[in-house]
Amino acid sequence: MEQAHAHHEHDHHGHDHHGPHDHTRHEHGAGKVGWAMAARATLHCLTGCAIGEVLGMVIGTALGWGNLPTMVLAIALAFFFGYALTLRGVLAAGVDFRTAVRVALAADTLSIAVMELIDNGVIAVWPGAMDAHLSQALFWIVLAISLALAFVVTTPVNRWMIGRGKGHAVVHRFHH
Repeated sequence: MEQAHAHHEHDHHGHDHHGPHDHTRHEHGAGKVGWAMAARATLHCLTGCAIGEVLGMVIGTALGWGNLPTMVLAIALAFFFGYALTLRGVLAAGVDFRTAVRVALAADTLSIAVMELIDNGVIAVWPGAMDAHLSQALFWIVLAISLALAFVVTTPVNRWMIGRGKGHAVVHRFHH
């Protein structure tokens, strides 16, 4: 009985990926497109997040702030730069600013939130990472590991959203 149930779940999974609204599959063939698009979307997000994180740390450190306000600033800037990179691409496609902002918010909110949760979670639990300074190797090593982990976790989230016509699938429509 368990085997039949497992087989049914697998079948259901297969149907999710070939929905009637998934135009990219029909144009380019199955499989790789979804992952490539998701990886690109995640990398885009990751770039914005990394810029925001580092800038937040630099500003917080320069102003002599403690860990919490510095982390809050870093997260706020990560969201800002994450959205800004998507916004730039959508605006370049000739979309008006209000529509572009809505598209960027829809495309990146979940992605950036997951990324920041993983990234800051790793930094928070890593011994000594919260107190590491920008001049110390530990800061950069933990940041690199946490961003890599965030990329690995966020890519399937983005692929799932793209498969449902959400997230960067919306951004992708404006580019074509």
